[in-house]
Amino acid sequence: MQIEIDNGSGFCFGVTTAIRKAEEELAAGTRLYCLGDIVHNGMECERLRRMGLVTINHDEMSRLHGVKVLLRAHGEPPETYEMARRNDIEIIDATCPVVLQLQRRIKQKYDSNPDAQIVIFGKPGHAEVLGLVGQTNGRAIVVADLDGVKSLDFTRDIFLYSQTTKSLDEFHRIIDYIQQHIAPEATFKSFDTICRQVANRMPNISSFARRHDLILFVCGRKSSNGRVLFNECKSVNPNSHLIEGPDEIDPSWLKGVDTVGICGATSTPKWLMEECLERIKS
Repeated sequence: MQIEIDNGSGFCFGVTTAIRKAEEELAAGTRLYCLGDIVHNGMECERLRRMGLVTINHDEMSRLHGVKVLLRAHGEPPETYEMARRNDIEIIDATCPVVLQLQRRIKQKYDSNPDAQIVIFGKPGHAEVLGLVGQTNGRAIVVADLDGVKSLDFTRDIFLYSQTTKSLDEFHRIIDYIQQHIAPEATFKSFDTICRQVANRMPNISSFARRHDLILFVCGRKSSNGRVLFNECKSVNPNSHLIEGPDEIDPSWLKGVDTVGICGATSTPKWLMEECLERIKS
């Protein structure tokens, strides 16, 4: 049986940077808190917890003073930085540069045109989306899909942005719909803010999934990007299974299979995919 780990899978630049910053602080003996899961992968979070990383939520952060808090790649709204300033908290800012640029663009657009509809195509409640909405004093409209777009006011200006890890195809469908329905007197502009490191994984993972009899897609079930990529695998190879780790591999899947492809999300560590490979070999 041939087993291949997809070279293009694994941590994106933003996640790699956040984890490296956490490891450096912990290696220096620093007591380090992280606001939210550093990555949407339970096993990687557990590895860092054993190194000493303490995961907290916003309520817990509000009660801390004089400590170090790491902000993960997803980014945070302005209120988080204000809370840190009030509580004398040192921020280790690991916000992904792609997300940071998007936050700035949304803030500039909102400041210059506060009456327009700032629309964000994204997952409601997702950490990155909360950070983006925060740039508009909570006034941005979040749409999860094409159905959500239908409730916009097409007689008013619309400026459309996207969460960095969303599907490019779906984003283009939303653009087409708004273009068809926007009133002549209203302005519509869309800004392609999808991370290419993520978007380029779609065609790559699609061709990878086609090459194998069985696909094991390794990712945490909280991963927004993982869900998009897994659905892409499943669409080209119905014999695709989403697993969080080696313990979820069902030996019956391997019967009559010549080639196995192991791949994952931008939140999947390489070591976890390697553990899955070793489990199959054993």
